[in-house]
Amino acid sequence: MVECEELVKIYKVADIEVMALQGLDLYVEKGELMAIIGNSGSGKSTLLNLLGGLDRPTAGKLFVDGKDLLKMSERDLVRYKRETVGFVWQNNARNLIPYLSALENVELPMIFKGRIRRQRARELLDMVGLGNKADRKPLELSGGEQQRVAIAIALANDPKLLLADEPTGSLDTATANVVLDVIRELNRQLGLTTIIVTHDLRLARKVDRVVAIRDGKTSSEFIRRVDSGDVRTFEEEEMEARMSEMSHQELAIVDRAGRVQIPRDYLESLGISNRLKIKLDDGKIVLLPPEGKQKKTG
Repeated sequence: MVECEELVKIYKVADIEVMALQGLDLYVEKGELMAIIGNSGSGKSTLLNLLGGLDRPTAGKLFVDGKDLLKMSERDLVRYKRETVGFVWQNNARNLIPYLSALENVELPMIFKGRIRRQRARELLDMVGLGNKADRKPLELSGGEQQRVAIAIALANDPKLLLADEPTGSLDTATANVVLDVIRELNRQLGLTTIIVTHDLRLARKVDRVVAIRDGKTSSEFIRRVDSGDVRTFEEEEMEARMSEMSHQELAIVDRAGRVQIPRDYLESLGISNRLKIKLDDGKIVLLPPEGKQKKTG
């Protein structure tokens, strides 16, 4: 469904250029449910904006459902945003029109596609558990209910890709779990490819794959597995504490040129700065400090 290769995005502010994405590689299968995590400024939201057609890449390759987003005309891009992708924002003010009912909010995207399908709008509200509140306006709904209406809106035109930017960021734990369960059920029920950008580590329990982005590049990923046991975890202390409870396997990302991004703290623990030794040892790739710079122990 999604193919990103050497994806680059550069923003220019005055005379300063900021490289938000620095050759990012990412592949997402149809029907997959995955989360993208990383520190602030790592490039998560930039990637989501590119996938959603809200911004254009500077360089690289970006295909969604076979469509080349670098070569799209403005007219095709409008059609793509209307028909191929659905978006859920963290801020409900961006998701909902306050003076419209929940049902009318879900119907609104259908207008831009040419016709309102009221029965389909009601079905979507039923699917997110709000069929009995179709006539309520946003201010008459809780934060979690508003976010579930937002999910129904994102699905109004039957998109092939659902993008969610921090969908639980403003919700308490119990409400966030309800919203995440709704997203997971829709993913399973509809076979809907779903990508969630988040800081919320609770998502690791709800998704099939977690991709970590560092400095504008995919650096590692966690794939859900059936077996349990020891699991190597993301370098941040909070991630290590939470993810260690999960049955996930961590994998480093190797790009097409054979490059792998190694966490800085791993290198520092070995006393490695900008050079290292690499060798094959009994079927393993071993990274070592240069001669004379091995870290002393004991």
